[in-house]
Amino acid sequence: MAGILAWFWNERFWLPHNVTWADLKSTEEATFPQAEDLYLAFPLAFCIFMIRMVFERFIAKPCALGLKVQANGPQKAQPNAILEKVFTAITKHPDEKRLEGLSKQLDWDVRSIQRWFRQRRNQEKPSTLRKFCESTWRFTFYLYIFIYGVRLLKQSSWWWNTRQCWTGYPLQPLTPELHYYYIVELSFYWSLMFSQFIDIKRKDFAIMFTHHIVAVILLTLSYTVNFMRVGALTLCLHDSVDIVLEAAKLTNYCKCQRLCDILFLMFAIIFIITRLGIYPLWILNTIVFELPEITGSFPALSVFLILLVILQVLHCFWSYLIVKAAYKAISKGKARDDRSDVESSSDEETSPPHSKISHSSATTNGTSGANGTNGYLTDGSSVEEH
Repeated sequence: MAGILAWFWNERFWLPHNVTWADLKSTEEATFPQAEDLYLAFPLAFCIFMIRMVFERFIAKPCALGLKVQANGPQKAQPNAILEKVFTAITKHPDEKRLEGLSKQLDWDVRSIQRWFRQRRNQEKPSTLRKFCESTWRFTFYLYIFIYGVRLLKQSSWWWNTRQCWTGYPLQPLTPELHYYYIVELSFYWSLMFSQFIDIKRKDFAIMFTHHIVAVILLTLSYTVNFMRVGALTLCLHDSVDIVLEAAKLTNYCKCQRLCDILFLMFAIIFIITRLGIYPLWILNTIVFELPEITGSFPALSVFLILLVILQVLHCFWSYLIVKAAYKAISKGKARDDRSDVESSSDEETSPPHSKISHSSATTNGTSGANGTNGYLTDGSSVEEH
């Protein structure tokens, strides 16, 4: 194992010319990032997760109930052993042929069976209360860490001049404030890596999982090779957007639609400016051009560039979805993130299943407007990112 680690952390790959790991050992005069510091992220990630559980239970939930956020989940489908077996063992989205077969078997009309499957799918989706609690936690954390990051960075020289990120690199002493900021951010992303398997499942789960993996790798590697100045800028840039997104979601759950629309459009504008403008012109530019000019190029740069470009690709993908959602919000008057919302339809009223003899009347009275929904991201678009 020691041989593998020595091969992986080869000085000639990760560090500039004529710099060794021995040069980055902390002394009484100066403290530098040490790889073993990263182990702190694991217990801290667990602590963050436990703080979240307490926060959601004793702070977010009472706030939600005080704001009259809907506590109950979607309407439950009435028990039916045959349909339940099809739902759990065969398919959650039966095709027309299977619907006709079930209609004959149960003596229900097709619309009633479609309604049952829709209600049954919605049963597995989270309540508005749960979504409110999750967003409240994320809003609170992002707001705290963003304020801390801004207060830290506005006192630094590299906040105003990115070339200062590389002055004296890599022999840049580590301050306690920057160490705390970095380790807390890394711990939070580790907590997201694991909690997302029990969090609300959304349609962009795979994309968000990729984002979290890239973020954890970037934070780990950048801490080890002392890319922390530019890393802190990147973290602060990303957190600025997430605050507005979570605020928009909270207002949506509270049914403050006008405020939600305003916040969502603010989020769209800030996201595009920061991710498609500032990020490539500020972060990528200083790594691609300023770092080689000041310290000289070395192989590890290619690793960071690949990871940062992956993030930029995700930024472009999310920007496309956000612009599409913003267009629908402007043209139709409502914006929302429906990646975990319930399916809706105008025939979602509470009623017993219709028998076959009532099928024609149900068709006559219910077909027009069957797709009347206020969700303008129902094509699967998603607007949230970490």
